[in-house]
Amino acid sequence: MNNGKLKIGIIGCGGIANQKHMPSLAKLTHLGEMVAFCDVIEESAQKAAKNFGSDNAKVYTDYKELLKDESIDVVHVLTPNLQHSYITVDALEAGKHVMCEKPMAINSIEAKKMVDAANRTGKKLTIGYQNRFRNDSQVLHKACREGQLGDIYLSKAHAVRRRGVPTWGVFLDKEQQGGGPLIDLGTHALDLALWFMDNYKPKSVSGSVFYKMSDKFEGNMMGPWDPEKYHVEDSAFGFIKMENGATIFLESAWALNTTDAKEAMTTLCGTEGGAEMRASSVFGKSDVIFNSTKHGQLVETKPSISGGIAYFGPGAEEDGVKEARQWLESILNDTEPLVKPEQALVVTQILEAIYTSAETGKVVEFE
Repeated sequence: MNNGKLKIGIIGCGGIANQKHMPSLAKLTHLGEMVAFCDVIEESAQKAAKNFGSDNAKVYTDYKELLKDESIDVVHVLTPNLQHSYITVDALEAGKHVMCEKPMAINSIEAKKMVDAANRTGKKLTIGYQNRFRNDSQVLHKACREGQLGDIYLSKAHAVRRRGVPTWGVFLDKEQQGGGPLIDLGTHALDLALWFMDNYKPKSVSGSVFYKMSDKFEGNMMGPWDPEKYHVEDSAFGFIKMENGATIFLESAWALNTTDAKEAMTTLCGTEGGAEMRASSVFGKSDVIFNSTKHGQLVETKPSISGGIAYFGPGAEEDGVKEARQWLESILNDTEPLVKPEQALVVTQILEAIYTSAETGKVVEFE
């Protein structure tokens, strides 16, 4: 550290780095500064260093060279999914704390290597599930912890776009990404469901994966793509049974003929009440609706959490900034990050089981 500030290295200077991580970290310069940038495309690293780096920030095209810098405290791994595991393990072994962008890894074996490396080295590891930091997520999580829903025995995890296929980078490359909307979007919705339920013990998983819409690009919000290069699923669905009997239904799609599009939202049903995340009137935000019975009637209540002067006023932070702040403070104060690697490992195991079940036509049983 320098003057109480963490020194941060960025590995991967593409879309998610520029959209979330680097702008968020740039707002927290009292906690840390970005001193090194690495990308296989040198121009991308140079541009990132110019826009977000400290004075004399270093640029690399080989992440192993960046890891040799002993002054770097923290590394953000923001590469294609295939590279998450081995870069994270190398960074932990080099004595760095690691924030790895979601999904944790392309399969559970690689994810387990990351957890083992964090435990072995004593360094902190977290995964980029920023949706936990949304206002509606925080309110719903608190309600669940206080028992307001009772025993939560059913959850629907929603990650559905009508036409929202990402047409840049390597999103359509199965080898680099490990899959399509299930591993890209479904991972967020499943993370929320498990976190709200505080249940990380799956018993069995069955899944269906579809490759039906690879040439249906009309109306896509990110523009057309080359159908010949579309190598991942366009939708996937999973039915997850937990050890205590609770059930989760996970739906994920980049392209699905439905008007009921929901992304990174959940529906929860418990013995004392239920809750549903819904799109808010404020663009890019969502609300949570609680349902229960009172005075002999069915009632719905909605906390005022998205909108109002307080939300838009000075000091309001975006979800990515909240995520980065909690992560850096967990290192500085030696506390746990909100997203624990063991939790992300279970998410990876379930996603992998959905793919396996769809391929084999069999239910995947957990030991």
